[in-house]
This record gives sequence, structure tokens and C-alpha cells, in this order.
Amino acid sequence: MSTGRFAPSPTGDLHLGNLRTALAAWLFARSAGSAFLVRMEDLDRAQASADHERSQLADLAALGLDRDGDIVRQSERFDRYEAAIAQLDAAGVTYPCSCTRREIREASAAPHGDPLPDGAYPGTCRDLTDAEREAQAASGRPLALRLRGPGTAVTITDLLLGEVTALVDDVVLRRNDGVPAYNLAVVVDDAAQGVEQVVRADDLASSAPRQRHLADLLGLPPVTYAHVPLVLGPGGRRLAKRDGAITLADQLALGRTPAEVCGRLARSLGLLDEARPVHPAELVATFDPNRLPREPWTWSDADAGTVGP
Repeated sequence: MSTGRFAPSPTGDLHLGNLRTALAAWLFARSAGSAFLVRMEDLDRAQASADHERSQLADLAALGLDRDGDIVRQSERFDRYEAAIAQLDAAGVTYPCSCTRREIREASAAPHGDPLPDGAYPGTCRDLTDAEREAQAASGRPLALRLRGPGTAVTITDLLLGEVTALVDDVVLRRNDGVPAYNLAVVVDDAAQGVEQVVRADDLASSAPRQRHLADLLGLPPVTYAHVPLVLGPGGRRLAKRDGAITLADQLALGRTPAEVCGRLARSLGLLDEARPVHPAELVATFDPNRLPREPWTWSDADAGTVGP
């Protein structure tokens, strides 16, 4: 049995890509007879809201995706994250960083040495002298805290993608506003909640090696990963909340039922031969991860109309 979870950010309504991933995560857990947890990753307090949380939970319930246990909110767990940071501090693998995002982009783009992967930290503050550290602290700039990463590639095995390799650089552990960073929080939470299997969208696949490395440093058990391909909009762009993405409410307004939407999502995952109204519980007995697609699914204009193959 592998406890699973769905961990959205309550910063807007769930779009159909989110719900499709939630359906896959739920089926992975339920087909194995496992618990299914829901965690709200609400570290971004400027965007997260109780209204969005209620809306997201209502959509999951409407589709028939039940959950076990209480809702866990990251905003209520800062003590756990700080304890993990203290452990890494004691191990001597952290350092303060005063770099802005702009400075990191400019340093990464500078014509020196080998080019860095997109978003990788160039190590500007990694090996400052004591005098430079004192000047940094006295500058008044807010300081983030970074992990002194190995600077090497780490490979994890994904149930859907196979081997996923990514550079483990000096990731942020605590942002310069004092908020623990996503990569740390998710590792701490998965271990604390007994999560053994992480099913999520494949745009997060490159973060899995970083998270595995953090788990190893903290002495936490590894999880298994299954990264589900994204849902793309009619124009070929990934669905996103900020772009007015297609939601369950949009579909209900067109006269569709939650069972019809679930059927369309199940068909897109290769779990039905044709799209038809279905409750998730009907899919548990025949769920086969090997049938899941490895390529993105494009939501076409036809998908906004009647249910069909």
C-alpha cells in the first residue's frame, strides 16, 4: 500500500488539468487500497484564500474524489520546516543569499564557463569571505537561505517517465521574506504525512531529483513518483489559472454533469475506450497505470460540447 496525495495551491479554481491529475492520483491510491490525502500548499499567502480552498474541495467532492483524514495546510506547519532548516544548518550545508531574481538571471546569462540550466543558481553567494558575509548582513537586503547543493545531476526513476535526471543546484530553503520554500516544504510534509507515492503533473518532474536529495540529507524515506502529462488548451498552451483556464464550473455551465466531465478526463487518461459518464469508483478495479499516456492531452473546442470519444 502506498499512501497518495493531491496537493493544490489554493490560489484559484482548479482547472481540468488539475482535476485530471487529481483523478490519476486518487486512482493510484484507491486501486492499491491506500489512503488518499489532500494538502493545501498555501505558502503564498498573498494569493491563497479560504474561498479558493473551499472551491477546490467542492470540485474534488463533485467529481467523487473522496479523501482520508483532515486537510493539512502548509501555512500551519512552519515549525516543521524550521526544524528541518535547523537540521541542515547544523550539517553545514546552508548559506545566506542576497541575490535578486534579476541578478541571478543576469549572472546565469553571462558569457563565462558552461551555460547553466534554466533557473539554476550560479553560486554568487556560495563562497563569500567572512568580510563579504559581514557586508552582506549589513547591507539591509533581505536574505534568503540556500542549500549548498552538490552541483551534480541526480536521477530518479519515474513510473511514467522512466529515468528523470536534473541538476541539484543550490536551491532556496527559506525565501527572503522568511517563508519556507516549496522544495523543502513538500519533502517535509510528504514524510510527516506518510506519503509514499507522489502523482502530479509532469511540469514538476525536474524538481523530483532536488526533492530526493533533500529527503536524503534529512534522513527521510524516499517516495515513488508518477508524473502525469499536462493538459494543453486549444492553442497548444498549458492550462493555467491565470489564463482563464477551463474549470469544472465552466463545464457545468454548459450543461455537463460532473460524471460526464469525469468520463472525458478518464478517456484522456486511456482508462475508457470512449468518453461516457462515469464515477471514479467505477474505474478502480480496472485501473492500470501502464495505460496512462506519456504525451500531453490537448483540450479541443469539441471537448466543450457534447460528450463523445
